[in-house]
Amino acid sequence: MTLVFEPQRPVLIPTVGDGHFPVRRLFCIGRNYEEHAREMGTAPDPEAPFFFTKFAETVVGDDATIAYPPGTANYQYEVELVAAIGKGGRNIRVEDALSHVWGYAVGLDMTRRDLQMEARGKGRPWDAGKNFEQSAPVGVLTPAQSFGLPTRGRIELKVNGEVQQQGDLGDLINPVDRLLAFLSGLYTLEPGDLIYTGTPAGVGPVVPGDVMVATVEGLTPLTVTVGPPQP
Repeated sequence: MTLVFEPQRPVLIPTVGDGHFPVRRLFCIGRNYEEHAREMGTAPDPEAPFFFTKFAETVVGDDATIAYPPGTANYQYEVELVAAIGKGGRNIRVEDALSHVWGYAVGLDMTRRDLQMEARGKGRPWDAGKNFEQSAPVGVLTPAQSFGLPTRGRIELKVNGEVQQQGDLGDLINPVDRLLAFLSGLYTLEPGDLIYTGTPAGVGPVVPGDVMVATVEGLTPLTVTVGPPQP
């Protein structure tokens, strides 16, 4: 018997100007703000960026309602600056790295924190805590030339109108150019890759009905509502 599968449709996110950006892979940087590293119980380490990956299928867009995921009782938000790769490369130099960025957006790295911490305690991969359906909301992409250099600017998350996370891009332990140089030493970065650059302190849980509004100064805000669990 020959099995025939429908080809997977590309995951597209909107861009300023009514275009669309096809997503390839997600690289998510962990513990890239000092205070967040400390609240996760680890010491900041500027010499060794830490990352994990997510499937492209985890991406959802602005104004989405995402289901409260199964298997967790501690579903948490992490607001992040997202860099979208427009020009691929391997062993990219730090001084050339930002020329490979097509644009920037606000993102959320949604996390089943209890599953992540359980895996971390056992020295196991974090996939169940991080890489699951609808766990990577991302907003409208702004072209890099319109946003400017990602070296400063307020980053913030409100839940039901109350500020829960706030920081500044200038506080990134490893800024975007160093992250791209590091990752390109391990992988060939390709157009369509998204780099989630890390979250400031203040992560916490959400429940069905909560509305999250994520902002980075100069970018289109991202609004996401937590829905009930899927039946």
